Amino acid sequence: MNVFPDFGGLDGVSDMKTVIGALLTIVLIVAVLMLIVSAIIWAISASSGNYGVASKARTGTLVALGAAALAGCAVAWVNWLISIGEQL
Repeated sequence: MNVFPDFGGLDGVSDMKTVIGALLTIVLIVAVLMLIVSAIIWAISASSGNYGVASKARTGTLVALGAAALAGCAVAWVNWLISIGEQL
């Protein structure tokens, strides 16, 4: 039994841009949703006096914010790398 990758699955740079763009869009949507959920939990737990949960929600908010920023920057970085690759 021979198993090999299908190199014909992606035909060129335009398909790769589409796949990477779709993956980064999913990451960005999940990061923004987690940012909203963590911020709501942070607000509710801080107002009710549960500071342990508020601390964890604050950490979740900061991690989600960082992930959203990195996903947004990754789009520009990948586009730059693809344009450099096309010039080679």
